[in-house]
Amino acid sequence: MQISRTASRVTAAVAVAGATVLAVSVPAFAHVSVQPEGTAAKGGYATVDFKVPNERDNASTTKVEVNLPADHPLASVMPQPVPGWNVKVTKSKLDKPLTMHGEKIGEAVTKVTWTADGKGIQPGYFQKFPLSLGALPEDTDQLVFKAIQTYSNKEVVRWIEVPQEGQDEPENPAPTLALSAATDDHHGTAAAAGDDDAKGGDENDAHQEAAADSTDNTARVLGIVGIVIGVAGVAYGVLAGRRRTA
Repeated sequence: MQISRTASRVTAAVAVAGATVLAVSVPAFAHVSVQPEGTAAKGGYATVDFKVPNERDNASTTKVEVNLPADHPLASVMPQPVPGWNVKVTKSKLDKPLTMHGEKIGEAVTKVTWTADGKGIQPGYFQKFPLSLGALPEDTDQLVFKAIQTYSNKEVVRWIEVPQEGQDEPENPAPTLALSAATDDHHGTAAAAGDDDAKGGDENDAHQEAAADSTDNTARVLGIVGIVIGVAGVAYGVLAGRRRTA
């Protein structure tokens, strides 16, 4: 009976350990995502990286399409060259023109497509695709970029499901870029503050120089007074000595 209970416990422990090993060994499914290099502040410009992992063991990723949000068009979109990939930027006319640096812009980039001119993203690897974006909108907290990933075996994965707050992540979530709070205008408030700091620094320097001059003058006066007293003391001593001699 004792042996039977011990065997049961060992069997249960082995089963738990086996389940744990299986849980650890099963890879977490990655998906296409987007992250800024630094910060992505509302109203500013940012460089973002679209991270594309290969989730297949028998095929390579040969094409990646990123669709830019139509509800928040971006006036400036520039891709960074990626070795081994050709890039195509697609522009479309806007229903409502954008204003950038005082000029109206009637079209904007709506899609960027990268196509491999070699082996692409092989199994077990990922690739980053950088884009410079701006100016980022100020009336939203996030931008959703729907992406399409094509494999060498013609399989297509559509990362187009928009994550909803309070709900579980969808099976194929669209890359979502969180926007941080707008920063101060460096050409306005920050510049004025810099001028004030510079003025304050000049005034402090002037006060310090005046104090230094005053200290130097006081030292000179005390030095002269000391010399005069010393000379007077020597003269007195000489006269006193002569009187004693006489």
